[in-house]
Amino acid sequence: MTDVLYPEIDPLESGLLPVGHGNTVYWELSGHPAGSAALYLHGGPGSSLGSGRYRRLFDPARYRIVGLDQRGCGRSRPLAIDALDRLADNNTNALIADIEVLRRHLGITRWVVVGVSWGVTLALAYAEAHPERVSRMVLGAITTTSREEVDWITGSIGRIFPEAFERFAEDSKRRDGERIVEAYARRLAGDDVADRIAAARAWNDWESTHVSLDPNWSPITARFDEDEARAFATLVTHYWAHDGFLRKGREILAGTDRLAGIPAVLFHGRRDIGSPAVTAYRLHQQWPASRLIMLPEEGHGGPVMAAAMRRALDET
Repeated sequence: MTDVLYPEIDPLESGLLPVGHGNTVYWELSGHPAGSAALYLHGGPGSSLGSGRYRRLFDPARYRIVGLDQRGCGRSRPLAIDALDRLADNNTNALIADIEVLRRHLGITRWVVVGVSWGVTLALAYAEAHPERVSRMVLGAITTTSREEVDWITGSIGRIFPEAFERFAEDSKRRDGERIVEAYARRLAGDDVADRIAAARAWNDWESTHVSLDPNWSPITARFDEDEARAFATLVTHYWAHDGFLRKGREILAGTDRLAGIPAVLFHGRRDIGSPAVTAYRLHQQWPASRLIMLPEEGHGGPVMAAAMRRALDET
């Protein structure tokens, strides 16, 4: 039986913060104005803070809770699909810089960093870049967005869903020598609007398929409206085609020595077929200050994981 999360609360403050190259990121502040600062990083890439359910992970009497919609998605502007000429400016280094702009804007020295899914990759990349700014980490559905992980979720996992994968590969319209994810990224950043829409639908159908064995499965169409779904597909393929912009010695597992002084709790679902548990295990093995908790009943997130993350945050 899972514990209840904290009650829903509304933000105390919110705004749009300029971060350069014509981009503004949406941020919001909740909980106790004088509480311990905590940053929440959402999944994707290209998802958003959504309804704000993430706030329920934190004790509002103890935490000053900070959330932001990452560049190009959610309530940040412009959306990636409305500024395809600026897509090159949307990368992991830029997101890390955006986080630092927000931290300085709010006058925070150090914070607890919390992330889920892609938010874990971003949290780890941020902590490796600025370890002095991170006091502790609580991470769920562990990813590092390595080439191996991307090739699994856009290729090898097709052995489990052969019918859907055949459609996914055919609909990619890939060129000779092009990876499937690269084909979708190319088309979603192209000039043909109709082709971009078709590519987004095919990509999101595959996203809905490879999470379908998750006990908490829901299709993309239940989570996003059409513009949000296209922004999601555009950004996820943009990042995955570039291995999270973490290549050539910048891979997460190559920089875990930078995390040595940061305590962390890692949660991962044993039934997470899209992001197999080996990634969480390898990260934990290289990060002695981390504690790994496997959740046998969970997939890529869910109520058991949310309750476990809440308890870990209560222990901080």
